[in-house]
Amino acid sequence: MPTIFILFGYIFKFYSDDHEPIHVHVVKDGKEAKYNVHPEVKQVFNHGFKKHEISIIEGVIEENVEVIIDRWKNFFNV
Repeated sequence: MPTIFILFGYIFKFYSDDHEPIHVHVVKDGKEAKYNVHPEVKQVFNHGFKKHEISIIEGVIEENVEVIIDRWKNFFNV
């Protein structure tokens, strides 16, 4: 499970057997959310994060979309 980065204790990652569309999983303290990042940032699910945490997560993803897409493409050779 490749970790893209860890910020504010949130682990942004994808799984080695993941599938398109390009997306990121965010994990912290037993909670998890999933966001598609391409063609637009959109929440797929949220299991346990509070509204203020979602705001932080979405801000980080928005600021790092290019990094997430680049890491995905490099890992999956696409």
